[in-house]
Amino acid sequence: MDRLQQTICALATPPGAGGIAVVRVSGPDAYPIVEKIFAPLHVGRRVAEAKGYTAMLGHYLLHGQEMDETIALFFREPHSYTGEDVIELSIHGGTAMADGLLEALITAGAAPAGPGEFTRRALEHGRMSLTQAEAVMEVIAANGRQGAALAKSALDGRLAKRIGAIQTALQSLNAHLTAWIDYPEEDVPELSDVQLLQTLRTQKAELDSLINGYGAGAVLRRGVDCVLLGRPNVGKSTLLNLMAGFDRAIVTPVAGTTRDIVEQAVQLGEIRLNLFDTAGVREVGADGDAIEAEGIRRSWKKLDEAGLVLAVFDAAQPLTDADREIARRCQDRPALAILNKQDLADSTENAAGTLRPYFKKVITLCAKEADSLQPLTEAVAELLGTAQLDTGAAQLCSARQLAAATRARDAIEEAIHARQAGYGLDAIGICLTDALQALCDLTGEDASDATIEEVFETFCVGK
Repeated sequence: MDRLQQTICALATPPGAGGIAVVRVSGPDAYPIVEKIFAPLHVGRRVAEAKGYTAMLGHYLLHGQEMDETIALFFREPHSYTGEDVIELSIHGGTAMADGLLEALITAGAAPAGPGEFTRRALEHGRMSLTQAEAVMEVIAANGRQGAALAKSALDGRLAKRIGAIQTALQSLNAHLTAWIDYPEEDVPELSDVQLLQTLRTQKAELDSLINGYGAGAVLRRGVDCVLLGRPNVGKSTLLNLMAGFDRAIVTPVAGTTRDIVEQAVQLGEIRLNLFDTAGVREVGADGDAIEAEGIRRSWKKLDEAGLVLAVFDAAQPLTDADREIARRCQDRPALAILNKQDLADSTENAAGTLRPYFKKVITLCAKEADSLQPLTEAVAELLGTAQLDTGAAQLCSARQLAAATRARDAIEEAIHARQAGYGLDAIGICLTDALQALCDLTGEDASDATIEEVFETFCVGK
Protein backbone atom coordinates (compact mmCIF):
# COMPACT_ATOMS: atom_id res chain seq x y z
CA MET A 1 0.00 0.00 0.00
CA ASP A 2 1.13 3.53 -0.82
CA ARG A 3 2.34 5.08 2.43
CA LEU A 4 0.22 8.19 1.77
CA GLN A 5 -2.88 5.99 1.81
CA GLN A 6 -2.13 4.93 5.36
CA THR A 7 -3.21 6.87 8.42
CA ILE A 8 -0.33 7.46 10.81
CA CYS A 9 -0.04 8.37 14.48
CA ALA A 10 2.75 9.42 16.83
CA LEU A 11 3.45 11.26 20.05
CA ALA A 12 4.05 14.90 19.12
CA THR A 13 5.36 16.00 22.53
CA PRO A 14 8.52 14.80 24.30
CA PRO A 15 8.10 11.43 26.04
CA GLY A 16 8.04 11.26 29.82
CA ALA A 17 6.37 13.20 32.61
CA GLY A 18 4.70 16.49 31.72
CA GLY A 19 1.54 18.52 32.00
CA ILE A 20 0.05 17.14 28.79
CA ALA A 21 0.94 14.72 26.03
CA VAL A 22 -0.26 15.28 22.46
CA VAL A 23 -0.73 12.46 19.98
CA ARG A 24 -1.16 13.43 16.33
CA VAL A 25 -3.15 11.37 13.82
CA SER A 26 -3.01 12.13 10.08
CA GLY A 27 -4.33 10.45 6.95
CA PRO A 28 -7.45 9.57 4.98
CA ASP A 29 -8.93 7.45 7.80
CA ALA A 30 -8.04 9.77 10.70
CA TYR A 31 -11.69 10.46 11.58
CA PRO A 32 -13.00 6.85 11.33
CA ILE A 33 -10.05 5.55 13.38
CA VAL A 34 -10.37 8.16 16.13
CA GLU A 35 -14.12 7.64 16.28
CA LYS A 36 -13.48 4.00 17.26
CA ILE A 37 -11.45 4.95 20.32
CA PHE A 38 -12.85 8.34 21.39
CA ALA A 39 -15.98 8.71 23.52
CA PRO A 40 -17.30 12.31 23.51
CA LEU A 41 -18.42 13.69 26.86
CA HIS A 42 -21.65 15.04 25.34
CA VAL A 43 -23.99 12.34 24.09
CA GLY A 44 -24.94 12.77 20.46
CA ARG A 45 -21.70 14.33 19.31
CA ARG A 46 -19.65 12.36 16.80
CA VAL A 47 -16.04 12.60 15.64
CA ALA A 48 -17.10 11.94 12.04
CA GLU A 49 -19.25 15.08 12.07
CA ALA A 50 -16.70 17.38 13.72
CA LYS A 51 -15.84 20.48 11.73
CA GLY A 52 -12.28 21.68 11.18
CA TYR A 53 -10.74 24.03 13.76
CA THR A 54 -13.04 22.79 16.52
CA ALA A 55 -12.42 20.88 19.76
CA MET A 56 -14.26 18.11 21.60
CA LEU A 57 -13.91 16.85 25.18
CA GLY A 58 -14.16 13.16 25.98
CA HIS A 59 -12.17 10.06 26.95
CA TYR A 60 -10.12 7.66 24.91
CA LEU A 61 -10.91 3.94 25.06
CA LEU A 62 -8.42 1.09 25.23
CA HIS A 63 -9.93 -2.34 24.52
CA GLY A 64 -13.33 -0.82 25.33
CA GLN A 65 -12.27 0.52 28.73
CA GLU A 66 -12.54 4.25 29.39
CA MET A 67 -9.09 5.71 30.02
CA ASP A 68 -7.84 9.28 30.36
CA GLU A 69 -9.77 12.48 29.80
CA THR A 70 -8.96 13.65 26.29
CA ILE A 71 -9.36 16.81 24.24
CA ALA A 72 -9.58 16.26 20.48
CA LEU A 73 -8.66 19.07 18.07
CA PHE A 74 -9.94 18.62 14.52
CA PHE A 75 -8.41 19.76 11.23
CA ARG A 76 -9.98 18.99 7.85
CA GLU A 77 -7.90 18.54 4.72
CA PRO A 78 -6.40 20.48 3.05
CA HIS A 79 -6.36 23.04 5.88
CA SER A 80 -4.01 21.17 8.21
CA TYR A 81 -0.28 20.84 8.85
CA THR A 82 0.04 17.81 6.55
CA GLY A 83 -2.67 18.76 4.07
CA GLU A 84 -4.63 15.68 5.18
CA ASP A 85 -7.33 15.09 7.76
CA VAL A 86 -5.59 15.57 11.11
CA ILE A 87 -6.72 15.07 14.70
CA GLU A 88 -4.58 15.99 17.71
CA LEU A 89 -5.45 14.23 20.96
CA SER A 90 -4.32 15.88 24.22
CA ILE A 91 -4.16 13.81 27.40
CA HIS A 92 -2.36 14.03 30.75
CA GLY A 93 1.39 13.77 30.40
CA GLY A 94 3.16 10.57 31.29
CA THR A 95 4.37 7.43 29.57
CA ALA A 96 1.51 5.10 30.55
CA MET A 97 -1.36 7.19 29.20
CA ALA A 98 0.47 8.16 26.00
CA ASP A 99 1.46 4.55 25.28
CA GLY A 100 -2.11 3.44 25.94
CA LEU A 101 -3.49 6.00 23.48
CA LEU A 102 -1.01 4.97 20.79
CA GLU A 103 -1.89 1.30 21.35
CA ALA A 104 -5.59 2.13 20.99
CA LEU A 105 -5.00 4.00 17.71
CA ILE A 106 -2.79 1.29 16.24
CA THR A 107 -5.32 -1.38 17.23
CA ALA A 108 -7.99 0.69 15.48
CA GLY A 109 -6.00 0.74 12.23
CA ALA A 110 -3.40 3.53 12.39
CA ALA A 111 0.26 2.90 11.56
CA PRO A 112 3.14 4.29 13.66
CA ALA A 113 4.66 7.35 11.98
CA GLY A 114 8.28 7.38 10.90
CA PRO A 115 10.78 10.18 11.63
CA GLY A 116 9.50 13.46 10.21
CA GLU A 117 6.62 11.77 8.43
CA PHE A 118 4.06 14.46 9.23
CA THR A 119 6.32 17.16 7.77
CA ARG A 120 7.17 14.91 4.82
CA ARG A 121 3.47 14.59 4.05
CA ALA A 122 3.18 18.38 4.24
CA LEU A 123 5.94 18.56 1.63
CA GLU A 124 4.33 15.95 -0.62
CA HIS A 125 0.95 17.66 -0.40
CA GLY A 126 2.47 21.03 -1.36
CA ARG A 127 1.98 22.61 2.05
CA MET A 128 5.65 23.63 2.23
CA SER A 129 8.87 23.57 0.22
CA LEU A 130 11.89 21.42 1.05
CA THR A 131 13.69 24.46 2.51
CA GLN A 132 10.70 25.11 4.77
CA ALA A 133 10.65 21.45 5.81
CA GLU A 134 14.31 21.66 6.80
CA ALA A 135 13.57 24.81 8.79
CA VAL A 136 11.08 22.90 10.96
CA MET A 137 13.84 21.03 12.76
CA GLU A 138 15.94 24.19 12.94
CA VAL A 139 13.10 25.95 14.78
CA ILE A 140 12.84 23.03 17.20
CA ALA A 141 16.61 22.89 17.80
CA ALA A 142 17.21 26.65 18.07
CA ASN A 143 18.96 27.60 21.32
CA GLY A 144 18.34 31.35 21.39
CA ARG A 145 15.85 33.90 20.15
CA GLN A 146 18.04 35.04 17.26
CA GLY A 147 18.58 31.45 16.14
CA ALA A 148 14.85 30.82 16.34
CA ALA A 149 14.20 33.99 14.31
CA LEU A 150 16.59 32.79 11.60
CA ALA A 151 14.93 29.40 11.42
CA LYS A 152 11.46 30.95 11.38
CA SER A 153 12.38 33.19 8.45
CA ALA A 154 13.14 30.03 6.44
CA LEU A 155 9.97 28.37 7.72
CA ASP A 156 7.98 31.41 6.58
CA GLY A 157 9.34 30.87 3.07
CA ARG A 158 11.77 33.79 2.88
CA LEU A 159 14.66 31.59 1.77
CA ALA A 160 12.52 30.01 -0.96
CA LYS A 161 11.50 33.49 -2.15
CA ARG A 162 15.10 34.71 -2.20
CA ILE A 163 16.25 31.68 -4.16
CA GLY A 164 13.21 32.06 -6.42
CA ALA A 165 14.25 35.61 -7.31
CA ILE A 166 17.72 34.37 -8.31
CA GLN A 167 16.16 31.57 -10.36
CA THR A 168 13.84 34.00 -12.16
CA ALA A 169 16.73 36.28 -13.13
CA LEU A 170 18.86 33.39 -14.42
CA GLN A 171 15.94 31.76 -16.24
CA SER A 172 15.15 35.02 -18.04
CA LEU A 173 18.79 35.38 -19.02
CA ASN A 174 19.02 31.76 -20.15
CA ALA A 175 15.80 32.06 -22.20
CA HIS A 176 17.15 35.16 -23.95
CA LEU A 177 20.42 33.42 -24.78
CA THR A 178 18.65 30.28 -26.00
CA ALA A 179 16.31 32.25 -28.23
CA TRP A 180 19.16 34.27 -29.72
CA ILE A 181 21.29 31.14 -30.37
CA ASP A 182 18.57 28.74 -31.60
CA TYR A 183 16.47 31.15 -33.66
CA PRO A 184 18.89 33.41 -35.54
CA GLU A 185 16.23 34.13 -38.17
CA GLU A 186 14.03 35.77 -35.56
CA ASP A 187 14.56 39.35 -34.58
CA VAL A 188 15.88 38.55 -31.09
CA PRO A 189 18.08 41.37 -29.80
CA GLU A 190 21.60 40.27 -28.85
CA LEU A 191 22.45 40.70 -25.21
CA SER A 192 25.38 43.03 -24.65
CA ASP A 193 28.34 41.82 -22.62
CA VAL A 194 27.69 44.63 -20.13
CA GLN A 195 24.12 43.44 -19.49
CA LEU A 196 25.14 39.78 -19.41
CA LEU A 197 27.99 40.22 -16.96
CA GLN A 198 26.01 42.62 -14.77
CA THR A 199 23.18 40.10 -14.37
CA LEU A 200 25.61 37.27 -13.63
CA ARG A 201 27.56 39.32 -11.09
CA THR A 202 24.39 40.50 -9.34
CA GLN A 203 23.11 36.96 -8.86
CA LYS A 204 26.55 35.70 -7.83
CA ALA A 205 26.66 38.43 -5.17
CA GLU A 206 23.25 37.27 -3.87
CA LEU A 207 24.54 33.71 -3.52
CA ASP A 208 27.81 34.91 -1.98
CA SER A 209 25.77 36.74 0.67
CA LEU A 210 23.82 33.59 1.49
CA ILE A 211 26.94 31.44 1.59
CA ASN A 212 28.91 33.89 3.74
CA GLY A 213 26.08 34.12 6.27
CA TYR A 214 25.77 30.36 6.71
CA GLY A 215 28.47 29.98 9.38
CA ALA A 216 27.13 32.70 11.66
CA GLY A 217 23.59 31.46 11.19
CA ALA A 218 24.59 27.91 12.10
CA VAL A 219 26.24 29.21 15.27
CA LEU A 220 23.03 31.01 16.32
CA ARG A 221 20.84 27.99 15.59
CA ARG A 222 22.98 25.16 16.90
CA GLY A 223 25.73 26.67 19.02
CA VAL A 224 29.47 26.07 18.75
CA ASP A 225 32.11 23.91 20.40
CA CYS A 226 34.38 26.24 22.37
CA VAL A 227 37.71 25.37 23.99
CA LEU A 228 39.27 27.27 26.89
CA LEU A 229 43.03 27.15 26.42
CA GLY A 230 45.93 28.54 28.44
CA ARG A 231 48.74 27.87 30.90
CA PRO A 232 47.96 26.57 34.41
CA ASN A 233 46.45 29.13 36.79
CA VAL A 234 45.66 31.82 34.21
CA GLY A 235 41.98 31.64 35.18
CA LYS A 236 40.40 29.26 32.67
CA SER A 237 38.28 27.46 35.26
CA THR A 238 37.29 30.76 36.88
CA LEU A 239 36.14 31.97 33.46
CA LEU A 240 34.20 28.74 32.94
CA ASN A 241 32.45 29.22 36.27
CA LEU A 242 31.63 32.83 35.39
CA MET A 243 29.96 31.81 32.12
CA ALA A 244 28.20 28.82 33.68
CA GLY A 245 26.87 30.90 36.56
CA PHE A 246 27.96 28.36 39.19
CA ASP A 247 31.12 26.60 40.38
CA ARG A 248 31.39 23.97 37.65
CA ALA A 249 35.17 23.58 37.80
CA ILE A 250 37.51 23.35 40.82
CA VAL A 251 39.59 26.49 41.29
CA THR A 252 42.72 26.41 43.47
CA PRO A 253 46.11 28.18 43.50
CA VAL A 254 47.74 24.81 42.75
CA ALA A 255 48.96 24.51 39.15
CA GLY A 256 47.58 21.57 37.19
CA THR A 257 44.24 21.28 39.05
CA THR A 258 42.37 20.61 35.79
CA ARG A 259 43.90 17.38 34.46
CA ASP A 260 41.12 16.27 32.13
CA ILE A 261 38.65 18.12 29.94
CA VAL A 262 35.67 19.59 31.81
CA GLU A 263 32.56 20.04 29.65
CA GLN A 264 29.72 22.50 30.24
CA ALA A 265 27.04 23.97 27.97
CA VAL A 266 26.42 27.69 28.58
CA GLN A 267 24.34 30.38 26.94
CA LEU A 268 26.48 33.43 26.18
CA GLY A 269 24.08 36.07 24.97
CA GLU A 270 22.34 34.51 21.96
CA ILE A 271 25.05 31.89 21.40
CA ARG A 272 25.12 28.45 22.96
CA LEU A 273 28.70 27.46 23.78
CA ASN A 274 29.61 23.84 24.35
CA LEU A 275 32.54 24.71 26.62
CA PHE A 276 35.58 22.51 27.10
CA ASP A 277 37.87 23.60 29.93
CA THR A 278 41.21 21.97 29.19
CA ALA A 279 44.27 21.10 31.25
CA GLY A 280 46.73 23.94 31.64
CA VAL A 281 49.33 23.78 28.87
CA ARG A 282 52.93 23.61 30.06
CA GLU A 283 56.08 21.56 29.55
CA VAL A 284 56.01 18.58 31.95
CA GLY A 285 59.15 16.84 30.64
CA ALA A 286 59.82 13.18 29.99
CA ASP A 287 59.71 12.33 33.70
CA GLY A 288 56.69 14.49 34.51
CA ASP A 289 53.21 13.52 35.63
CA ALA A 290 51.85 11.10 33.00
CA ILE A 291 48.23 11.99 33.78
CA GLU A 292 48.85 15.72 33.38
CA ALA A 293 50.81 15.06 30.17
CA GLU A 294 47.83 13.18 28.74
CA GLY A 295 45.55 16.05 29.75
CA ILE A 296 47.79 18.51 27.90
CA ARG A 297 47.79 16.29 24.81
CA ARG A 298 44.01 16.32 24.87
CA SER A 299 44.06 20.12 25.22
CA TRP A 300 45.99 20.49 21.95
CA LYS A 301 43.68 17.98 20.26
CA LYS A 302 40.61 19.92 21.37
CA LEU A 303 42.11 23.07 19.88
CA ASP A 304 42.06 21.42 16.45
CA GLU A 305 38.39 20.45 16.82
CA ALA A 306 36.96 23.69 18.24
CA GLY A 307 34.76 26.14 16.37
CA LEU A 308 35.79 28.86 18.84
CA VAL A 309 38.93 29.23 20.96
CA LEU A 310 39.07 31.35 24.11
CA ALA A 311 42.79 31.60 24.85
CA VAL A 312 43.34 32.88 28.36
CA PHE A 313 46.51 34.72 29.48
CA ASP A 314 47.57 36.12 32.84
CA ALA A 315 47.64 39.92 32.45
CA ALA A 316 49.48 40.27 35.78
CA GLN A 317 52.54 38.37 34.49
CA PRO A 318 54.81 38.82 31.46
CA LEU A 319 54.01 36.54 28.54
CA THR A 320 56.02 33.33 28.61
CA ASP A 321 57.33 31.08 25.84
CA ALA A 322 54.34 28.78 26.56
CA ASP A 323 51.98 31.74 26.06
CA ARG A 324 53.63 32.55 22.73
CA GLU A 325 53.32 28.91 21.63
CA ILE A 326 49.60 29.01 22.44
CA ALA A 327 49.25 32.24 20.47
CA ARG A 328 51.11 30.74 17.51
CA ARG A 329 48.84 27.71 17.44
CA CYS A 330 45.76 29.95 17.56
CA GLN A 331 46.75 31.91 14.47
CA ASP A 332 44.27 31.67 11.56
CA ARG A 333 41.66 30.11 13.85
CA PRO A 334 38.41 31.64 15.22
CA ALA A 335 40.26 32.58 18.41
CA LEU A 336 39.81 35.31 21.01
CA ALA A 337 42.68 36.29 23.32
CA ILE A 338 41.58 37.07 26.87
CA LEU A 339 43.98 38.93 29.16
CA ASN A 340 42.61 37.89 32.53
CA LYS A 341 43.33 39.36 35.98
CA GLN A 342 43.35 42.94 34.72
CA ASP A 343 42.66 44.03 38.32
CA LEU A 344 46.18 42.84 39.22
CA ALA A 345 47.95 44.22 36.12
CA ASP A 346 49.74 47.56 35.91
CA SER A 347 49.36 47.64 32.13
CA THR A 348 48.17 45.26 29.40
CA GLU A 349 49.34 47.25 26.36
CA ASN A 350 52.56 45.32 25.72
CA ALA A 351 50.90 41.91 26.07
CA ALA A 352 47.96 42.95 23.89
CA GLY A 353 50.34 44.22 21.22
CA THR A 354 52.24 40.93 21.21
CA LEU A 355 49.05 38.87 20.90
CA ARG A 356 47.16 40.90 18.27
CA PRO A 357 48.96 39.43 15.22
CA TYR A 358 47.77 35.96 16.23
CA PHE A 359 44.16 36.64 17.19
CA LYS A 360 41.04 38.07 15.60
CA LYS A 361 40.44 40.08 18.76
CA VAL A 362 42.09 40.74 22.15
CA ILE A 363 40.13 41.80 25.27
CA THR A 364 41.01 42.34 28.92
CA LEU A 365 38.82 41.38 31.85
CA CYS A 366 38.67 39.94 35.36
CA ALA A 367 37.00 36.53 35.36
CA LYS A 368 36.00 36.96 39.01
CA GLU A 369 33.72 39.91 38.17
CA ALA A 370 30.23 39.43 36.71
CA ASP A 371 30.60 42.69 34.75
CA SER A 372 33.13 40.91 32.52
CA LEU A 373 30.39 38.84 30.89
CA GLN A 374 29.07 41.70 28.74
CA PRO A 375 32.34 42.58 26.93
CA LEU A 376 33.07 38.87 26.52
CA THR A 377 29.61 38.29 25.02
CA GLU A 378 30.04 41.18 22.59
CA ALA A 379 33.53 40.06 21.56
CA VAL A 380 32.40 36.49 20.85
CA ALA A 381 29.39 37.70 18.82
CA GLU A 382 31.65 39.98 16.76
CA LEU A 383 34.24 37.27 16.24
CA LEU A 384 31.70 34.66 15.06
CA GLY A 385 29.84 37.16 12.86
CA THR A 386 26.52 36.88 14.67
CA ALA A 387 26.53 40.54 15.70
CA GLN A 388 26.29 41.62 12.05
CA LEU A 389 23.74 39.00 10.98
CA ASP A 390 20.24 40.13 10.02
CA THR A 391 18.06 37.53 11.72
CA GLY A 392 15.03 38.64 9.75
CA ALA A 393 16.68 37.94 6.40
CA ALA A 394 16.61 34.62 4.58
CA GLN A 395 19.56 32.37 5.42
CA LEU A 396 20.72 28.91 4.43
CA CYS A 397 19.95 26.48 7.25
CA SER A 398 21.57 23.15 6.32
CA ALA A 399 24.80 21.76 4.90
CA ARG A 400 22.79 20.39 1.97
CA GLN A 401 21.52 23.86 1.13
CA LEU A 402 25.02 25.29 1.47
CA ALA A 403 26.44 22.71 -0.95
CA ALA A 404 23.73 23.41 -3.53
CA ALA A 405 24.14 27.20 -3.23
CA THR A 406 27.91 26.81 -3.62
CA ARG A 407 27.47 24.74 -6.79
CA ALA A 408 25.16 27.40 -8.23
CA ARG A 409 27.55 30.22 -7.31
CA ASP A 410 30.52 28.35 -8.84
CA ALA A 411 28.59 27.74 -12.07
CA ILE A 412 27.78 31.47 -12.37
CA GLU A 413 31.41 32.32 -11.65
CA GLU A 414 32.47 29.91 -14.39
CA ALA A 415 30.06 31.65 -16.78
CA ILE A 416 31.62 35.04 -15.96
CA HIS A 417 35.15 33.74 -16.49
CA ALA A 418 34.14 31.98 -19.72
CA ARG A 419 32.68 35.15 -21.22
CA GLN A 420 35.67 37.22 -20.14
CA ALA A 421 37.92 34.65 -21.82
CA GLY A 422 36.03 35.05 -25.10
CA TYR A 423 33.90 31.90 -25.07
CA GLY A 424 30.61 31.95 -26.98
CA LEU A 425 27.12 32.34 -25.57
CA ASP A 426 26.43 28.60 -25.90
CA ALA A 427 29.13 27.94 -23.27
CA ILE A 428 27.51 30.54 -21.03
CA GLY A 429 24.18 28.78 -21.48
CA ILE A 430 25.65 25.48 -20.28
CA CYS A 431 26.92 27.17 -17.11
CA LEU A 432 23.53 28.78 -16.54
CA THR A 433 21.82 25.38 -16.88
CA ASP A 434 24.18 23.98 -14.23
CA ALA A 435 23.43 26.89 -11.90
CA LEU A 436 19.68 26.52 -12.33
CA GLN A 437 19.86 22.79 -11.66
CA ALA A 438 21.77 23.43 -8.44
CA LEU A 439 19.13 25.95 -7.33
CA CYS A 440 16.37 23.43 -8.10
CA ASP A 441 18.22 20.94 -5.91
CA LEU A 442 18.36 23.54 -3.15
CA THR A 443 14.62 24.29 -3.17
CA GLY A 444 13.68 20.64 -3.71
CA GLU A 445 11.86 21.21 -7.01
CA ASP A 446 13.69 18.26 -8.56
CA ALA A 447 14.82 16.59 -5.36
CA SER A 448 15.55 12.89 -5.63
CA ASP A 449 14.14 10.34 -3.19
CA ALA A 450 17.66 10.00 -1.76
CA THR A 451 17.82 13.74 -1.03
CA ILE A 452 14.42 13.72 0.66
CA GLU A 453 15.41 10.68 2.73
CA GLU A 454 18.59 12.50 3.78
CA VAL A 455 16.59 15.51 4.95
CA PHE A 456 14.02 13.58 6.96
CA GLU A 457 16.29 11.00 8.56
CA THR A 458 17.34 13.63 11.11
CA PHE A 459 13.75 14.45 12.14
CA CYS A 460 12.15 13.33 15.36
CA VAL A 461 9.12 11.03 15.26
CA GLY A 462 5.95 13.07 15.70
CA LYS A 463 7.02 16.08 13.61
